[in-house]
Amino acid sequence: MCGIVGAVAQRNVLGILIEGLKRLEYRGYDSAGVALIDDDLQLQVRKEMGKVASLEALLEQSPTKGTIGIAHTRWATHGKPSQKNAHPHASDNIAVVHNGIIENHDELREELTGKGYSFASETDTEVIVHQVNDLVKQGKDLFSAVKAAVETFEGAYALGVINTQEPDRLVAARSGSPLVIGVGIEEYFIASDQLALRQVTDRFIFLEEGDLVDIRNDQLRIFDANGEQVERKIVTLTEAEESADKGEYRHYMLKEIYEQPKVLRNTLQGRISKTQVLEEAFGAEAKAIFDQVESVQIVACGTSYHSGLVAKYWMEDWAGIPCYVEVASEFRYRKVVVPKNSLFVTISQSGETADTLAALRSAKEAGYLASLTICNVANSSLARESDLSFMTLAGPEIGVASTKAFTTQLVALQLLSIALGRRHNLSSDKEQALVSALHQLPQLCEDVLALDDTILHTSEAFSEKHHSLFLGRGVQYPVAMEGALKLKEISYIHAEAYPAGELKHGPLALVDSDMPIVAVAPNDDLLEKLKSNLQEVQARGGKLFVFADKNSGFVNDESTVVINLPHVDDSIAPLVYTLPLQLLSYHVAVLKGTDVDQPRNLAKSVTVE
Repeated sequence: MCGIVGAVAQRNVLGILIEGLKRLEYRGYDSAGVALIDDDLQLQVRKEMGKVASLEALLEQSPTKGTIGIAHTRWATHGKPSQKNAHPHASDNIAVVHNGIIENHDELREELTGKGYSFASETDTEVIVHQVNDLVKQGKDLFSAVKAAVETFEGAYALGVINTQEPDRLVAARSGSPLVIGVGIEEYFIASDQLALRQVTDRFIFLEEGDLVDIRNDQLRIFDANGEQVERKIVTLTEAEESADKGEYRHYMLKEIYEQPKVLRNTLQGRISKTQVLEEAFGAEAKAIFDQVESVQIVACGTSYHSGLVAKYWMEDWAGIPCYVEVASEFRYRKVVVPKNSLFVTISQSGETADTLAALRSAKEAGYLASLTICNVANSSLARESDLSFMTLAGPEIGVASTKAFTTQLVALQLLSIALGRRHNLSSDKEQALVSALHQLPQLCEDVLALDDTILHTSEAFSEKHHSLFLGRGVQYPVAMEGALKLKEISYIHAEAYPAGELKHGPLALVDSDMPIVAVAPNDDLLEKLKSNLQEVQARGGKLFVFADKNSGFVNDESTVVINLPHVDDSIAPLVYTLPLQLLSYHVAVLKGTDVDQPRNLAKSVTVE
């Protein structure tokens, strides 16, 4: 979750490092820092608590410059947020930035303390820089020292290391955490995410697991996990830079909510005809693999997990095959019984989610038929390590609370459900009806976004509340879960979701006039059941906020606020009903004055356990 930037050039790189950090702020951070080797070959380290702007202010008071440097935004995993725990960490002439977790840091700390090293921080990272320094003192050059040091580490890391004694050299390493190389003209860069470097290059090398890199401004050498020098493909990216700009919107989250009709069109384009799903979108080998699939295992985290829960309904209804959905951090640590011919599906916005990636790697050993990832980053670890991949084409998602990534994941999962369904119980007429509904989806989302003013007015009822309950039935229950997650993430209101039929089994005890109850109510087969459940809330003095199909028969009264949505086909209702819940959460957060795009304690890309 931390952000790394580094540079080796023939010009002052400080501005490049700071701009890179700003572009990584979306990942989550509690502090930021930079280390450069100056013209006098002195190591200059500056670090500060809070936003990158605080680091910039420090640099104005205590300026520095250099042609080689590393920088970092930190999200705490070891040691509370503080200046001493911020990166970069230094040991004599050496500085390091690190993303990941060194699991055996306690043993290494004890060993290094016995050698006379003192620790200024509570972090696991400081053992890295002392370990490298100790090896340099034994006569190794920086590259050899880092190579030997990483062999002693257990856990995950992406590293950038510099040494004033070799002032033109940057050494980088990647194992379990993402790292890319930016390629310039007689200059090279490193970063956790290519977005950090788009201001200086559009050419990138995506490092593989175990890679070790020796970088000078005019030379790049990459060594694989076996120590063999290798060539990695340079990828030229063409995404428009304005994707990372808020434009006319107050927050990235609002911009990304409003981008959903466009990105849903992009995700569908070339993946469906007028009547069919074009399954080639899942990869050249998809047809042969799908022909064998008899069950599906979905593994994901957070919002992506909720998309998987929605897909379970589609998979079992349309395809008639078992679908199991599990949180990645639980799946990876239990013994798994693998059904025959089971497709292993991972879902991740970044494609670098640590638990999901670890689950994929364990699944490869467990005997699954094949693996498929649904993610938003084409060159991510999940995409590279899966047999099949489906890119959601949502574009960069900067706001920590996922919006457009979620709905594009749902589209991808719906296409997968249809593709598998045609091999089982799904008729061609049913497929044509489902595809027809997908063609209507972007316009229906635009119709829902037109209700923004109504939802803004509704949000005022939540601004002074501390708790909320979200209800749904059937496939709308995971939608309610996602709505509750959004509200708690960015407004800090405690919110949870329940199947509406479970009210009598506990949640009714919470209902009173001070707890708003949000319900999603499309006009489907479960509508009358839902209405009965909501009457139980009204009878106990609860205040209802119902997002309902305009034909569902709900009316406004003293206990009920109804937000009427357009009538939609049942198949796409989970996508359409997600948007107003996103808008509700956004407006409540704005009213409460929270940091919408970077909510406290959270990070965008969870690349450690």
